[in-house]
Amino acid sequence: MKLSAHSIMSDSVKNPQGEKLGDIKELMIDTQSGKVSYAVLDFGGFLGMGNKLFAVPWSALKVNTDDHTLMLDTNKEKLKDAEGFDKDDWPNFADRNFEQRIHDRYGATPYWN
Repeated sequence: MKLSAHSIMSDSVKNPQGEKLGDIKELMIDTQSGKVSYAVLDFGGFLGMGNKLFAVPWSALKVNTDDHTLMLDTNKEKLKDAEGFDKDDWPNFADRNFEQRIHDRYGATPYWN
């Protein structure tokens, strides 16, 4: 199956228990491999205020085409404690140490392997 990036943008992310964890804000693509490396998850806040962004490895997400959502096996409390960033201060996605921490956090297979 193939989906356009546009069709995924703003899709909801839920956990297996059905809790909404947030929405997809961006997709990050590794320009050397051409693979989607991360989805940027917008979590928390109210009306865009006080929210936090998270890089979630693409391999940690499962696409549900029936209801246009993505599934992430985590809960809100674990997500609140995860390494995040704000809209004006994005991490260096090319930093392998950052990438490894993020993949380890979600138990995801790194896209570069």
